[in-house]
Amino acid sequence: MIGLNTAAIYVLQTLGSLYLLIVVLRFILQLVRADFYNPLSQFAVRATQPLLKPMRRVIPSLFGLDMSSLLLAIIIQLLVMGLTLLLAYGTTGNPLQLLVWSIIGVTALFLKIFFFALIISVILSWVAPGSHNPGAELINQICDPFLAPFRRILPNLGGLDISPILAFMALKLIDMLVINNLAAMSGMPEILRMLV
Repeated sequence: MIGLNTAAIYVLQTLGSLYLLIVVLRFILQLVRADFYNPLSQFAVRATQPLLKPMRRVIPSLFGLDMSSLLLAIIIQLLVMGLTLLLAYGTTGNPLQLLVWSIIGVTALFLKIFFFALIISVILSWVAPGSHNPGAELINQICDPFLAPFRRILPNLGGLDISPILAFMALKLIDMLVINNLAAMSGMPEILRMLV
């Protein structure tokens, strides 16, 4: 029975995390004003539209941000974490604490998306600079607004852009000092830390 629960937790966390990634990515694409007609943007829209369409009727946008996709991400994370706890321990625990853990998890995923987008952007700048691939264009549209403050701080070094180094450091510091400490202080179980 323990083996079946472990397998069920693995499948739940994998599929839930993949869909959560698409929902958070849709929020980020709207946040950075990425090209709506990019095929990858269209995929994110089509994959999330069935759940977001009814939510949009009730939840208004705030400051031009689609709050329904952010709320959907928190709900999905809450369900994945709650079902993981139910399968592992037979209880979901305190709903308020589960909500806090879900917000921490979505925030951590938000940072991870930017972190890996930066890695891909740096690699693409070496192997395929100026590529017009839809994936490369989308990565640049995600990274450019995040890198802009760092580029203003750093002096012009000719063709060498070291702003991603500062961005990596900032993301890692936020993860270490904020996300990990919040997860530890809130008493997040080890089985849920895999989702953060």
